[in-house]
Amino acid sequence: MADSSSFGSGWEVFVIFRLFVHDQNEDTYLIPQDAMGNERRFHGLKLEWGFDQFIPLKEFNDASNGYLVGDTCIFGAEVFVKERNIVKGECLSMKKFTSASPYKYVWKIKNFSNLEAKSYESEVFVAGDQKWKIQLYPKGHRVASGSHISMYLELADLSTITRGFKIYVHFTLRIRNQVQSIHNHYKTASDWFRTSIDNWGWHKFIELSYLNKAGNGFLVNDVCIVEAEEDTAPSQGNQKWNQQSFFFALGIG
Repeated sequence: MADSSSFGSGWEVFVIFRLFVHDQNEDTYLIPQDAMGNERRFHGLKLEWGFDQFIPLKEFNDASNGYLVGDTCIFGAEVFVKERNIVKGECLSMKKFTSASPYKYVWKIKNFSNLEAKSYESEVFVAGDQKWKIQLYPKGHRVASGSHISMYLELADLSTITRGFKIYVHFTLRIRNQVQSIHNHYKTASDWFRTSIDNWGWHKFIELSYLNKAGNGFLVNDVCIVEAEEDTAPSQGNQKWNQQSFFFALGIG
C-alpha cells in the first residue's frame, strides 16, 4: 500500500489481489497458485503482501519462456478491495525490567498504635522508570473502616503518563512477620494504571484484630514493616518473565 495517510487511525482494508508476469511468447500470464483469490488484510502494521519466491530466477531469465524478451519484462496486478473498516484498536509495547538482585522497597512505620491521621504515604521510590508510593490507612478505608488496614500502590507522578497511555503492573504488597518470616501477610495483583486510575490495592488488606494480636509478629515494639517486593509475572506460552518488582506495559487506546 503506497499511501495510507488519508485513512486515519485504526484503519484496515481487506483486499483480493493477483500478481502476474506476462509470457510475451504465448501471450499468457503466469500467476502463482497461492495468489488465486486469497483475501489479505492490510492495516497500519501490515502495509504489504506478496511472495518471497514469485518465480525462479533461472526460469525468468530464460528467453524461451517469454518472461524476459529483449531485456523487457511485463508485470501486472489485479486488485479488488473487498471492504474497508475503521476499528478502535490498542497498540501495546512491552518493557521488561530485570535485575540480578531482587528490588525491594521497605517502609518501616514506628509508633504504629499511635497513628491518628486517616492515611499515610511512604516516601517515593522508583521502579520500572516510574515513581511510586504506598498509601496506608491504619484504621481502614471506606467499607473496611474500623475493621481492617487498607493499603494501595499509587503512582506518585502522573505527569509522566500522557492522555491515552496506561501502565500494566504486576506487584506485591506485604506486611512482614518480624517473628516468623515465612508467615508474612501479602497480596499480589496485576492491574492497569492510568491518569484516571492512579492506584490499586485492597480496602481489606488485613484485619486489625489479627494485626494487633500479640504473638502474630506483625507489630513488634510498636513497629510495622510494609514491603513492596518483586514477583514473577505469569507465564505466557513458553515464555517465562522473571522480573523486577513491577512488570510494565505501555499502551495507547
